[in-house]
Amino acid sequence: MKPKRTILCVDDNEQSLSIRKILLETRGYRVATSKNMEEAMERFRMGDVDLVLTRLSMPGVDGSKLIDAVKELSPQTPAILLADKARTYDHGSRADVFLAKGMYAPADLLERVRLLLVRKRGPKKAAARVAQPPQIGVA
Repeated sequence: MKPKRTILCVDDNEQSLSIRKILLETRGYRVATSKNMEEAMERFRMGDVDLVLTRLSMPGVDGSKLIDAVKELSPQTPAILLADKARTYDHGSRADVFLAKGMYAPADLLERVRLLLVRKRGPKKAAARVAQPPQIGVA
């Protein structure tokens, strides 16, 4: 049995946080939730977080600042930034993926999460091996 990956979800809206938690848990992920940057950073420092999923605008903090703090501690940790409205993406953010909240299907979010976690883990060892052509006996 493969170990479950842990996703840290950050949102000040309890309903949105609950929906994302259920969506991810039903797909086999462990989900840690936080309602603000302080809680999120405390949980992240505890370790065992494989991906961060945060909302861009929350009272008192910008989600991109949370991602910056996470990337300072662990540059390889993937991060997804959700914005409230479809607007021009802030290219200064260190997020790996940007999604406009409400403008994507849950399946899109799940696929982005899966791809980012695969990229973090790297290719499977079996896939990394190159098949050698059969040796022909030389007499």
